[in-house]
Amino acid sequence: MRIYTRTGDKGQTGLIGARADKDDARVEAYGTIDEANSFIGKAMTELDPEIYADLLADLEAIQNELFDCGGDLADVRKEPQFKMTEQPVAILESRIDDLMDEPPLLERFILPGGSPAAATLHIARTITRRAERQTVTLMKKGEDFPPVVQRYLNRLSDYLFAAARVANCRVGVPDNEYVRSAKVFKNGGRGKKSE
Repeated sequence: MRIYTRTGDKGQTGLIGARADKDDARVEAYGTIDEANSFIGKAMTELDPEIYADLLADLEAIQNELFDCGGDLADVRKEPQFKMTEQPVAILESRIDDLMDEPPLLERFILPGGSPAAATLHIARTITRRAERQTVTLMKKGEDFPPVVQRYLNRLSDYLFAAARVANCRVGVPDNEYVRSAKVFKNGGRGKKSE
């Protein structure tokens, strides 16, 4: 099976309903979503199924939802068929609340790292934040896509933070606090909403 088409050799790629330059802001955004999805896949290979069955189930659903987000950003038809809904956002919020009850209370910023899986989840978190910033740029330009995509990416970065902390906690690896951080979290970091 041949996977190359040569149609992108002049610096363009296919959206759903049009072609665009490969450095188009819309292509950048869904490409960054793909990058985050790839690191989520890597994190899944680093999570022991006997310890992290719940996280693995979450992350598999998230990988599918990220494909939906990317597809919605790529759909530029006059009558697009968007897939993302508010339900995955609500599910992420519920899971964040559950996960944040598990690790020790948090008062200060923490450094990304710890166990291999936690470190990878932190990478996915920061890439997700970049994807969110790129969707905000699209929103400011008046591009047509469901606003829920931006909200989903916002919650997902919070979820990945919580999941990284749980990934460390369950194997007894403490979070490494940023030593010059003031006490910035109220309620031990619980109940803090996305920004």
